[in-house]
Amino acid sequence: MNNLLMGSARNNTMTLHHLQTPLTLPDILGLRAGDLVYLDGTVFTARDRAHERILQRSKTPFDPAGAVIYHCGPVMKEVGRSWQAIAAGPTTSARMDSQTGELLKRFGVRAIIGKGGMSVTDAMLNRCVYLAAIGGCAVVAADRIVVRDVRWLDLGMAEAVWVLDVHDFGPLIVGIDAHGRNLFDEVKSRSEKRLSAMF
Repeated sequence: MNNLLMGSARNNTMTLHHLQTPLTLPDILGLRAGDLVYLDGTVFTARDRAHERILQRSKTPFDPAGAVIYHCGPVMKEVGRSWQAIAAGPTTSARMDSQTGELLKRFGVRAIIGKGGMSVTDAMLNRCVYLAAIGGCAVVAADRIVVRDVRWLDLGMAEAVWVLDVHDFGPLIVGIDAHGRNLFDEVKSRSEKRLSAMF
């Protein structure tokens, strides 16, 4: 899918951005679908169970203002009193579709990293962007990560909220921007038209 997104992005002017977390609203409003992003700073992993707990407790285990959430179920190794990321590739984001709208409404999350796209374009409008990470590169991603902390480890290694310091993390493709453009929907629409023309 990322190759398709890159192809779609080439139809427009692609801009490269190096951003520092926490992200501001002007940061994300400056991004357009198809742009490439590299991140420095802190990101937080969260999957299904972490989203569920956040919404139940009405708070996040991190400062949500300008936060970047990474849909990731990492493999971590405990080294002494700290943790080392062994593999930290993106997981499928669509599983979090039903929880993301409420999460964005209640908290100041500015970006979500994952793979496969989401169906939350309206919820992201003027509020958040979706950054598509490259699947299959979990070990490469781990090389750009330092584990700062972990929260809610009782949920299990994959489902816990990991506090990660990242450097030059990317490339990430802006798959859904804060202006209402969703490259995943565009690729799907074009594919359906081509298929229907074949039969």
